[in-house]
Amino acid sequence: MTTKLASLPPYPFPRLNALLDGIEPGMAPLALSVGEPQHQPPGYITDILAAHKTLWNKYPPVNGTPDLRRAIAGSLAARYPASATLIDADTHILPVAGTREALYMISDIGLDEAKTAGAPLIMVPNPLYQPYAAAALMKGAQLRPMDATPATGFLPDLNAVCEAEWAEARMLYLCSPANPQGKIADTAYLQHVLEIIRTHDLILIMDECYADIYDTTPPKGLLEVIGETDGDLSNVLVCHSLSKRCSAAGVRSGFVAGDAGLISRFTKLRSYGAPVLPLPVQAVSARLWRDRAYVNDNRAAYRAKINAAEEILGDWPGFERPEGGFFLWLNVGDGEDIATKLWAEKGVKTIPGRYLTLDGADGTNHGHAYLRIALVHDLDTCREALTRIRDCLGTHAMGGNGYA
Repeated sequence: MTTKLASLPPYPFPRLNALLDGIEPGMAPLALSVGEPQHQPPGYITDILAAHKTLWNKYPPVNGTPDLRRAIAGSLAARYPASATLIDADTHILPVAGTREALYMISDIGLDEAKTAGAPLIMVPNPLYQPYAAAALMKGAQLRPMDATPATGFLPDLNAVCEAEWAEARMLYLCSPANPQGKIADTAYLQHVLEIIRTHDLILIMDECYADIYDTTPPKGLLEVIGETDGDLSNVLVCHSLSKRCSAAGVRSGFVAGDAGLISRFTKLRSYGAPVLPLPVQAVSARLWRDRAYVNDNRAAYRAKINAAEEILGDWPGFERPEGGFFLWLNVGDGEDIATKLWAEKGVKTIPGRYLTLDGADGTNHGHAYLRIALVHDLDTCREALTRIRDCLGTHAMGGNGYA
């Protein structure tokens, strides 16, 4: 266990703290490093918790209340109409205490039967959400990072994986809209993914926690694509969360949906050791999953900040307008160097892209040039931070291609 724990990549935020340790911020601090929504969630949360105050002494069901499962199924049907006939609230849905622990724990049911004699192989996007890597490494699996770069359209290049690797793979993690690049996988891409997992019998974990935050085009959901094609949910699990959708990160509520057999196995596992949503929180969650008005307003608020980012940084050569999510993935030449200068000179805290990206076999880190900038604050605060970033980049131009 000690060896496995030591094999985990450094977590980004302690690594950032170490980078900036001892450096005083040059201006009043503004943190754009953590993807923690600063929008206020719906005010009815506290009212619902109070209305269900007599239920805190009850052990909650691990598979959620029927009302919560119905609310989730209804949310999926409203968001992805083609999936409406696929999802049964009682067999295809499992509420979870936020998707981070679910994304980590899923590997326990996905790696119990290795296809080959050696260590199982888990395919992950690169850059990635760190729990994907931890899920593999703590189970003794091998990681196969799939680089997502400008050359690949900021999505993992599935065709770069050889047939031998697909044959050894047991699980595949994907994220759309992608964290941190904001790229959306289209129908053709998702159909290709489904073809791969059917051909090679591997489990697909689709992280769609940013699905309701997008610029102009609603992201295609994996369940929607399945509903439009063969209706086959086998080997597929999709994860959604209220943290981003409703700015309710503290509620710690999400769900996993898909293959009924995998849901059953995951429910059994979670009965033994996973956190379960308290009944008052399940009541809040059901209301949040039914709330489309807040989601629409929330999306509009993020779009306004993306517009401001394009207005302020759009002429920077490394600027890419994200299709979804609330991050900028900004090429600045050297992410660590600019992150340090931003803090020391402008008081803006961001994450160097290499902290979210695994090194390649040759030691190359494709996130080295980037910063991840989380547009989570109110519009005025984000505009102030973006203006400071622009000014810093004007002083420390990337290869002479900065601002005049």
